[in-house]
Amino acid sequence: MDLFRHLRYFVVTAEEMHFGRAADRLGIAQPPLSQSIQRLERELEVELFDRSRRRIELTAAGRLLLDEARTLLAGEERLRSLMRLARDGHLGTLRAGVQPDTPAATLQALLRELSEQAPGLDVDLQELTTGEQVRLLAEARLDVGLISHPVDAPDLRFGPPVTVALGVLVPRLSPLARLGTVRLSDLAGQDLVLPPRATAPGWHDHVLEVCRDNGFVPNRVRHASNSEFLLGLVLAGRGVAIEPESAARREPRVVWRALDGSPLRRTVSAAWPAQSPHPAAERFGRVAAETLAGPSPAAQIGPATAPRPWTVVFTPSYR
Repeated sequence: MDLFRHLRYFVVTAEEMHFGRAADRLGIAQPPLSQSIQRLERELEVELFDRSRRRIELTAAGRLLLDEARTLLAGEERLRSLMRLARDGHLGTLRAGVQPDTPAATLQALLRELSEQAPGLDVDLQELTTGEQVRLLAEARLDVGLISHPVDAPDLRFGPPVTVALGVLVPRLSPLARLGTVRLSDLAGQDLVLPPRATAPGWHDHVLEVCRDNGFVPNRVRHASNSEFLLGLVLAGRGVAIEPESAARREPRVVWRALDGSPLRRTVSAAWPAQSPHPAAERFGRVAAETLAGPSPAAQIGPATAPRPWTVVFTPSYR
């Protein structure tokens, strides 16, 4: 029995005290309404209406049921409303991963915007490398992540990609610092500082392949898991690093020089499971792309006529 439907019919009939008016209000014929009330009475084993007079009246059981039915129906509506919010990604917990080098201002802006769009959503933000995020997404232990491409993950779907042009970090006193732009072949004979391959295997291999194709085969690849260690190796002359311009702002003794022809660009996007995705995953991907692009004129969304460090392209990517 559809108890809530029968209770809804009962409440309207009790408020109208007339089967014809109640049927009109409910938008149904009178016979189905009468049958619904009779079935409810059989189910509860009580009479709800006194039909012995010209005007129906509630019985004692009917009066008791009316208050309870209104409470139950209000609870049902609250429950349905909550489920709609959860379905649309406005409630619940979203387990989200971001890369360790994500700037604090970017994290603040991302969480603020998500809070404004979905105040009831609890975003459980975790600091994870691309490799860790891909693994946790596959294990259903993460709902969405911000990862570096390329990745080999056919079971993932991706949000709008954000790309940033990369350059080379060198000590301020290095001869390379005197160049306006640097070709990858100019780095011949240098060591290269990269994050460990396990953090983003696809990106690690892509960097080495592009370097090799452009005349730079590092003498040695040194690994740095955090930005401070990376900058320390560069300052010590233990290698150059290929990073976005923002990386040089942390250390005044290091300079950033653009790579001639922009042969390397880092692409980041949100990723989430293709099967049974979290309702808020796509929103997270859209907000993350807008946040990473930033509010400045140099980071507009869509086509641009002037060079800029960040570009957001709202087209299907990778998959």
